[in-house]
Amino acid sequence: MVRSRGIRLFAVISVLIVLNIVGQYLYTRFDFTKEHRFTLSPKTIEVLNKPVKEIKVTVFLDGDLPSAFKRLKNAVQDLLADYKANSKTNFKIVFADPISGLPQNEQDTVISHLYSIGVEPTSLNIKTDNGFTQKTIFPMAVVQCDNRQIPVKLLQNQAAAGGYEENINNSIQNLEYAFTSAIKKVVTGENPRIGFTESNGEPSDAYLDDAIKSLSESYETGRVNLKLIDQAGLDKLKVLFIVKPREEFSEAEKYKINYFVMKGGRVVWSIDQVSADLDSLKGKGEQLAFNNKLGLDDQLFTYGARINYNLVADANCVEIPLAMGTTQQIQLAPWVYYPLMLPDSASDLVKNIDAIRSEFSSTVDTIGVKGIKKQVILRSSAFNKIHNTPMLLALQTVAERPDPRDYASTAKTLGVLLEGRFPSLFLNRGVPEGISVPFETSGLSQTTKMVVIGDGDVFKNQVSAKDGSAFPLGFDRYTQQNFGNKSLLLNIADYLVNDDNLIELRNK
Repeated sequence: MVRSRGIRLFAVISVLIVLNIVGQYLYTRFDFTKEHRFTLSPKTIEVLNKPVKEIKVTVFLDGDLPSAFKRLKNAVQDLLADYKANSKTNFKIVFADPISGLPQNEQDTVISHLYSIGVEPTSLNIKTDNGFTQKTIFPMAVVQCDNRQIPVKLLQNQAAAGGYEENINNSIQNLEYAFTSAIKKVVTGENPRIGFTESNGEPSDAYLDDAIKSLSESYETGRVNLKLIDQAGLDKLKVLFIVKPREEFSEAEKYKINYFVMKGGRVVWSIDQVSADLDSLKGKGEQLAFNNKLGLDDQLFTYGARINYNLVADANCVEIPLAMGTTQQIQLAPWVYYPLMLPDSASDLVKNIDAIRSEFSSTVDTIGVKGIKKQVILRSSAFNKIHNTPMLLALQTVAERPDPRDYASTAKTLGVLLEGRFPSLFLNRGVPEGISVPFETSGLSQTTKMVVIGDGDVFKNQVSAKDGSAFPLGFDRYTQQNFGNKSLLLNIADYLVNDDNLIELRNK
């Protein structure tokens, strides 16, 4: 009996030793989650199988870290171990604390150098026995390949109701997308360019601050003046965002947009068909909401969409601050003209993102254009009313809380995705005034995509009245809520830029 127990014990120990030795040379990880959250997607495997000499990932999140950041570091370690195990090239991983043990003057030099390559530090207040001490950490990584390098932001830059813990959780969920998209760019050497128009009364940089900064983490992003840009400038663009223009487009500007579409450029139309402003309404008590004259109706119609001249009133809406009662105390009240846009779960483009905050939205129709595939991506709730414009808006109606029974209807379309080969607006038409040399185009575009949204405010961030600083896109400073606007922006950009649909990684 004793001998048999000894044999069994020896056998168990032998197996453990063998497994330990084998484990040093073989790596595997089991994923028991239903959604396979910890299994690399086929998209990532495909990127890792590109033939290159070496991929090196340097992670600067190291050293003495707070517990939440230790979790982020561990998640990065596990993920990169999976990348290394599945890569067909030499995949090198380095973890380092770039300023550990350095005197202050040398730390400043290192931090300045890291800033120059896009690696930005984060300062944290750490509680100690003697109070609080400030610690500088680097929740960043750099991916290198063939003398090219791209910084990777590991910590999501967004206001989270749960503080750092929730922010860390969101960041961990985003890691595979962050690393895979960076590896793809550094391997291919491509860095697509995205432009936001600024020549027709669009919002200033302050109100597009977070949209541009967020996209700049993955793409070359800036402003585009349609009055000045030439054919060569348009050829360098991949995506054009037309966000909340307030001045009419000239035929020359429309000609340039049409050329961009014909050559396969992707366009996001985020348009206010109706002019209405809550600040003006608060000052006067009532306001005439009138139709904007932007001159884009024929162009959108040609491509297969129409933004209607109406306003959506929705019982499922955003709350706004108002001075109520005789004491004029500030209270939050639902404002039906700020409807929450609901992502259509049938569309991969908007799957798994939260409701979108909007202001004075209009419905969108699709037009039967041959060869164009149409998909609804954003809808109102089923409790809505449609008001044709011009119409008089009265702030006093906010005191009447919306009764969903009065708004019972069917969901209305507020945003669509169009894909295919688009007909030219300028087919069999002369070159408009302002174009000195005709751009070479055909009557039918290359295969491309565009998004049409019946609101110009979905990509605007709020701005602090105190210091002019920008709030995160989708964050409402009044209700302290986060909406899905930034996720919508990033998903749209990824979908339009990447034909291999990397947004699947965001939706895991």
